[in-house]
Amino acid sequence: MREASDKLCVRHAAAPLSRRAGQGFTLVELMLVVGVIGVLALLAFPKYADYKERVRVNRARQDIITMAAAINLYWQDARDFPASLAAIGLGHRLDPWGRPYQYLNLQGGHNNGQARKDHSLVPINTDFDLYSMGPDGRSAPPLTAQHSRDDIVRANNGQFVGVASAY
Repeated sequence: MREASDKLCVRHAAAPLSRRAGQGFTLVELMLVVGVIGVLALLAFPKYADYKERVRVNRARQDIITMAAAINLYWQDARDFPASLAAIGLGHRLDPWGRPYQYLNLQGGHNNGQARKDHSLVPINTDFDLYSMGPDGRSAPPLTAQHSRDDIVRANNGQFVGVASAY
């Protein structure tokens, strides 16, 4: 008789588990999972945004290097720099933020007042300026100006291409 009652107790103890398995998750469990996913998303989003911005900066750097090479090829043929990017078929190029690249011919002292300048207000190039106005779309000739810190610039006649704040 004792065996029968032990079996009965085992059956009653197992019954709630089998019934529970078919019911699914409780509201608290679902809310906990949603909360964990939300925290992970909050942690991942800034990293993803930083990654996207680094990709844009690198694309702008590569565009500037490519465009500078085309400008130098033009100079080898004409012994003069083009008046604009459109003169060599690059006027349609947009930077990664959707704005046109900026170009300024500095050869022969032309436009030196508008040239990009370093912290000592000395022009950063002697041949031509080529740059992107960066994420904020604003710029000023001195690289130390707040609006110019995020620009992607070509400096030292092509020896440096990168973010103005790193120059």
